Parts: sequence; C-alpha cells; structure tokens
Amino acid sequence: MTAETSQTLDRGLRVLKLLADTDHGLTVTELSNKLGVNRTVVYRLLATLEQHALVRRDLGGRARVGLGVLRLGRQVHPLVREAALPALRSLAEDIGATAHLTLVDGAEALAVAVVEPTWTDYHVAYRAGFRHPLDRGAAGRAILAARQSALTEPGYTLTHGELEAGASGAAAPLMGVTGVEGSVGVVMLSDSVPERVGPRVVDAAKEVADALR
Repeated sequence: MTAETSQTLDRGLRVLKLLADTDHGLTVTELSNKLGVNRTVVYRLLATLEQHALVRRDLGGRARVGLGVLRLGRQVHPLVREAALPALRSLAEDIGATAHLTLVDGAEALAVAVVEPTWTDYHVAYRAGFRHPLDRGAAGRAILAARQSALTEPGYTLTHGELEAGASGAAAPLMGVTGVEGSVGVVMLSDSVPERVGPRVVDAAKEVADALR
C-alpha cells in the first residue's frame, strides 16, 4: 500500500475478487483468514458491500457476489463486444453461419455481439440483445456445462430446434477469463451441425478469451 491508496477500499476489492473466484461463497472466517484481518473488519466490509448490492449472504451465512456486480458488468458489454468481433467475423465467414458471443445476465443468456456471414444466400437472423433461458440453446447449455465441469479445456455443445424451429446451434464456453462468464457459438438453418463446426467454435472461443485477458 502507498500513501495515495485506500486500505479499506483495497480490502473491499479483494473481498469481491475472492468471492468471484468461488462458486460456493465464503464464510466470514474464511475471508478473515484469506485477507489476514480480524472478523470484525470482514463484517464491516461485507455490510458496506451489501448496502451497494455487491455482496449478498445466504441463509447459511456464506457471502457471495451480489446482483449489483451484474449491473456494473453491463457497462462492460461494449468493451467485451469490441474485443470479440474479429474472432466472430472470422468464425462467421469460415462456417457460413451467424456467429455470436453470449454472456450470462442473471438467469438468462444474453447475446452481446452477433456477426452474420457475407457470402451465404441465407442465414439465421440473430440479433444482439436476444435473451433466452440458460438451459435452452447451445450458447446457454455450453455455459452450464462449463459450470458443472472441472475441465480446463472446453468442449462444445450442440442443439437443434430449441430456440428456433429448423435451426441448429453449436457453442463453446469462454474459459479462464476472470469476471466474464459466456460462450461463443454459431446458429444455422440445418437439421444437424457439420462435424468440423464444433472444433472450430472451440477455437473461436479460445481466441475471444485470449482477447479479453
């Protein structure tokens, strides 16, 4: 710490980072041990962060990241979209299908960037801002699969007709990007997804993740 920085703010930000790195939340004792401060300090930090909805505590007393972080995160969408566009353009042109970057927004999947191919006679109309449940469609299912898996290398998810009749989708999760939970995928008018599409989507997801690090 230097004379120009705030110790309390530093500790509060460290609390948020610790909570963001766990799926199960942390107790006051666990945070106290990780921060190297007494429990009273942790209680005050959590109470302040709760006032701003940046932290919430469940019935068991475990602290978790609050919904206020999501509201702040929405302001990051334009930056994320800009970083992802080159990989999405390459994916759309290579596959000849509509490519998209999807992020988690509460209990929904939100398309924040969409690129359509320029050379196809027809393609699926898919717009930025489109929302759907996380458990429907390849984009959301890829995110849920990543949550449930301990693997560090992503796989891909295929679906057909879950969001639009006659349309198939393929998506792979973003991996290793702190504070960003999402997937990269394509949607096409087809009864099935060609074999090469899945691995190509995985490569695109890695490109986007690299751009965001």
